[in-house]
Amino acid sequence: MTDPISDMLTRIRNGLLVNKKDVIVPCSNLKKDISKVLVEEGYLHNVELLEDGIKKNLKVTLRYNSDGKKVITKIERVSKPSRRVYVNKDSIPRISGGMGITVLSTSKGIMTGANARSMGIGGEILCKVI
Repeated sequence: MTDPISDMLTRIRNGLLVNKKDVIVPCSNLKKDISKVLVEEGYLHNVELLEDGIKKNLKVTLRYNSDGKKVITKIERVSKPSRRVYVNKDSIPRISGGMGITVLSTSKGIMTGANARSMGIGGEILCKVI
């Protein structure tokens, strides 16, 4: 697999398209941190670590409104293995006028663009969520 983060985002996107309750994603520390940020921001319901011997997976529980509509309308990868996208603290993009978030990998860990902006640090833009 060339881009495991893109694979995770695609699994979430596909799960939302068919109204699944949860999706299973192969585990890594980076995916776990991205999922935790999405849970903290209210885009996902829960993330649970499943261990089956040596193999570890993440059970990502998707979130829907009381009407049954998806909370995540768009989730896409920004920085790719073939084209990395780095920003400084002044050029962190605001998504949909503050209605969405960017997820950044910074020297202080994985965080939202708003948190990185308030801390005064930049980093690599991993994905954006609306």
